[in-house]
Amino acid sequence: MSVQVNSLIQKYNVPGPRYTSYPTVPYWEEQNFSLEQWKQTLKKSFAESNQNEGISLYIHLPFCESLCTFCGCHKRVTKRHEVEQPYIQAVLKEWDLYCELLQEKPMIKEIHLGGGTPTFFSMAHLAQLLQGILAKADVAPVHEFSFEGHPNNTTREHLQGLYDLGFRRVSYGVQDYNETVQKAIHRIQPYENVKQVTAWAREIGYESISHDLVFGLPFQSLEDVLNTIEQTNSLLPDRLALYSYAHVPWIKGNGQRGFKDADVPKDAIKRGCYEEGKKKLLAHGYHEIGMDHFALEKDAMYQSFQAGTLHRNFMGYTASKTQVMIGLGISSISDSWYSFAQNVKTIEEYYECLARNEIPVFKGHVLNQEDLIIRQHILNLMCSFSTSWENSEMLFPEIDEVVEQLEEMAQDGLIQFSDSSVTILEKGKPFVRNICMAFDLRLKRRMPESRIFSMTI
Repeated sequence: MSVQVNSLIQKYNVPGPRYTSYPTVPYWEEQNFSLEQWKQTLKKSFAESNQNEGISLYIHLPFCESLCTFCGCHKRVTKRHEVEQPYIQAVLKEWDLYCELLQEKPMIKEIHLGGGTPTFFSMAHLAQLLQGILAKADVAPVHEFSFEGHPNNTTREHLQGLYDLGFRRVSYGVQDYNETVQKAIHRIQPYENVKQVTAWAREIGYESISHDLVFGLPFQSLEDVLNTIEQTNSLLPDRLALYSYAHVPWIKGNGQRGFKDADVPKDAIKRGCYEEGKKKLLAHGYHEIGMDHFALEKDAMYQSFQAGTLHRNFMGYTASKTQVMIGLGISSISDSWYSFAQNVKTIEEYYECLARNEIPVFKGHVLNQEDLIIRQHILNLMCSFSTSWENSEMLFPEIDEVVEQLEEMAQDGLIQFSDSSVTILEKGKPFVRNICMAFDLRLKRRMPESRIFSMTI
């Protein structure tokens, strides 16, 4: 990488949010939030959008048979599969409570099964869950059902059973194929396992197969990243994510303390892994989509990016937007557009709330008018690399302060902007989180006193 790029990395590689929401979770005004407010904003948004757009469901399935030390998700590590049935019943109970609240039959546009490890569950239990969900809803004519599959325990029965229930997209967590890296992150899975489950999905008829890769992992070198991408290219998934490893052991505790800070590549070395990996992906016909994502031209994510309809929420990037996203299961975050609500994080609390017939939300945030404006600017930047305040509805009093910060970024060649718009240039794409931070008024007003975010580069 050039000296200029290295100096920009040193300048802009600071702790910052990933912007799956605005305001980001540490800036939620929990003291001004109540479960009743969440219910009211959800009902309002549902009434505005259910018939013309439908809703999204994120279902968190938290169980894993072993701990992956790179993971930042809420999970419960166990080999006892008798935990499956009680959890399925609890999620269906939560869905019942939402259906009673909404009164009108929901139309589901998206379902995503995340975790944890969704394929920890037997196909019989997953079918019980999904049939129970769909029995109380209509399915939108154009819909996307997807799930995260662990290459080591996703069976052909899982793939066929979920396909029969309408699933057409599967995402496999690959991370890296180097054995030393796999041992460090406690995720041993041979290439042959990924090849097998990818082939099964293709044979069954899945329309979009995704692989998740991670750069910046402990003991990982540029050669490891490139070798992993070469092997990934041999399977040619329809889309893939090349995520930056978020090293936050002060938050995640012992899970990320199985190796030393010195074992984790940083700064220009880490960014070089992404840039060189990106070159290989582009050479194989992939297109860069938003932040950290790539897709072939035939994939819905690329088509959505081209059409300007790409969306970003707590599930990451999605090919279409819904105003309402309901999260079911422990730690899930719901979004009514006007407010966010997060479920309790332990299984015990989750079961206790549902036993009292209570929606298991424990914190959230109601967005004010300023939040809604800033949220839209950050979504625009994250999804289409540009935003505008030419329309008076997108103006806010602090815009001059934002422009001042943008001027410095323009001088560094990251962006191009006018009196009422900003566009992220190719050189600025690695710094998209920093550019969003220029608009983040809550972050500007109260900088964190302790480490709460991963590094931006």
